[in-house]
Amino acid sequence: EMTPTRRLTTFQGQSRYQLLVDSVEIAGRGALMAALEALRAKLQGEGLFDPEHKRPLPFMPARVGVVTSPSGSVLRDIIHRMRDRFATPITLWPSRVQGEGAGRELTHAIRGLSRMVEDGHELAPDVVILARGGGSFEDLFCFNDEELVRAVAACPVPVVSAVGHETDVTLVDFAAALRAPTPSAAAELVFPLGEALAQALSRASARMARLLLPRVPQMEQRLDFAARLPRRASPLFSLAPTPLPHT
Repeated sequence: EMTPTRRLTTFQGQSRYQLLVDSVEIAGRGALMAALEALRAKLQGEGLFDPEHKRPLPFMPARVGVVTSPSGSVLRDIIHRMRDRFATPITLWPSRVQGEGAGRELTHAIRGLSRMVEDGHELAPDVVILARGGGSFEDLFCFNDEELVRAVAACPVPVVSAVGHETDVTLVDFAAALRAPTPSAAAELVFPLGEALAQALSRASARMARLLLPRVPQMEQRLDFAARLPRRASPLFSLAPTPLPHT
């Protein structure tokens, strides 16, 4: 959307008009897109989006933090996916996810969970899901808030961004440890699958057996050899008798 500076002139005696455009400036969504690209370039230049800063997801989190609206379907979808996989405790930090002040609330939520981790709080999560359902460009714009992006990048545990639909992109996607196409997909990435855990335990058990079982006969031979040795009493030290007192 463009906002021009213009002048309208007429020709006397004729039904003709002339429009002279002096300058054109970006306005509306175009202005937002330009500002967004400038902010993205700035944060990228600071290294906030560098891959080496992104923390890997834990294989089996003891607790998962969720930042989203307590109403709506997003939270229900995440809990539903969790119940289908491996039941894991959730710490919910409710927040508005659109409208005036939503960016500040989301930032407060991420920073609050970060402090819980740093303080060793019993409800501190091992990983955080930042989620919201689909919406318009304007609805999702709070997820481009600069302070929110910085909070996500600084979080001491990995943050999974699950904002909007698969085609929606916000700045928190670049700062997060991982971007999920939907909140449900985020839950599938974060909550471990019970079958996968069983397979991992089976592999670990088989590996332990391969390492230990070949050593059993060797240890048995050592024990048998030790049992056949003659037992000789050879104390390492002797206690000198206590001298009798003089009478």
